[in-house]
Amino acid sequence: MNKKILFLSTVVILSLAFVAATSIFQAQQETKENELANNNADVVSRSGSPSKGAVDAKVTIVEFFDPACEACRAFYPFVKKIMNENPDDIRLVLRYAAFHEGSDEVVLMLEAARRQGLYSEVLVSILAGQNSWASHSKPNLANVWNIAESAGLDISKAREDMEDPDIIQVLEQDTADVKSLGIQKTPTFFVNGKPLESFGSQQLYDLVQSELK
Repeated sequence: MNKKILFLSTVVILSLAFVAATSIFQAQQETKENELANNNADVVSRSGSPSKGAVDAKVTIVEFFDPACEACRAFYPFVKKIMNENPDDIRLVLRYAAFHEGSDEVVLMLEAARRQGLYSEVLVSILAGQNSWASHSKPNLANVWNIAESAGLDISKAREDMEDPDIIQVLEQDTADVKSLGIQKTPTFFVNGKPLESFGSQQLYDLVQSELK
């Protein structure tokens, strides 16, 4: 009987120790991530990045995305829904993490589209048609150009603008910031400078709601 009690006591103690250690580890990870974001506030959000919403909005969502990323395409309507629910209180800033082959060219094209006042139109179109051009091994960039042209993009002007050092600098700056922040997957979100503790649409929604309050 005493041995049984001793065994059960040992199990309980070990279980409590495991839970405590897990909680401490999670807290340390959260603190580390928050410190990283706080120490790199200027790196998380750049003033010249594409954005939507009031500059003085209560909540700023920064999304690092890859135009060839399937998860980024899936998250797009969800992020749009969050913004539509709070149109005056949320600002979205888009940053580039061109991890997939060919994505760097698409990013430059998007920046050229921004100069033509067609950023949203081209972005929505290439995400909607992502299956026809995006491939992890061999992207069909001719298709993405066709999609952009159908969205109204002046192709010859866009190709010319893509050679502009100012546009190239946008991609280079975002690439450097992705490295500084240790971002390894897309989409990666920051809400008012705070990274998500774990990835997911509900986690993003909850963090936005907590910041709105």
